[in-house]
Amino acid sequence: MFIQTETTPNPATLKFIPGRIVLDSGTMEFTSPESAVRSPLAERLFSIPGVTSVFYGSDFVTVTRDGSDWQHMKPAILGAIMEHYMSGAPLLADGTVANDEAADEDDEFFNEADAETVEMIKDLIETRVRPAVANDGGDITFRGFKDGVVYLNMKGSCSGCPSSTATLQHGIQNLLRHFVPDVVEVRPM
Repeated sequence: MFIQTETTPNPATLKFIPGRIVLDSGTMEFTSPESAVRSPLAERLFSIPGVTSVFYGSDFVTVTRDGSDWQHMKPAILGAIMEHYMSGAPLLADGTVANDEAADEDDEFFNEADAETVEMIKDLIETRVRPAVANDGGDITFRGFKDGVVYLNMKGSCSGCPSSTATLQHGIQNLLRHFVPDVVEVRPM
């Protein structure tokens, strides 16, 4: 098994591509060892000193580190991913193929009068923003819309990325303001 490794715009995050499907749809993020108990692979990755976050996309796993050195961490991460896929174990401990999208949608907030605007915002995020962000090992999801402000959740390599503020303000905000006149600003949540 050959696992490709790619850098991301976030120097604290690396993208690992195992050459097979990781998640059938959506994304999953684990930000602590406690949250990782749902997934044997995430648990294994959190057992590596320095790992602070694990993120699953359709065909990749991103791992975020603390100040530790990638030179020492990378072989252990590659080994953990390879062992997981070679063992044939399910991605989630309960054998399901769930993702975080249902939980994300449950936490959304917006006024019902803005439902049409929100649908346009979500469509633009889904079709124009998320595919580009996935290439960088992350994800951005809609959280809410209030008083012209769009609230987005940054995940994976986007979470804590030094360039994420510029991406939000200059890229996503400009895109949404161009297509949706009701949008005044975009903020992370």
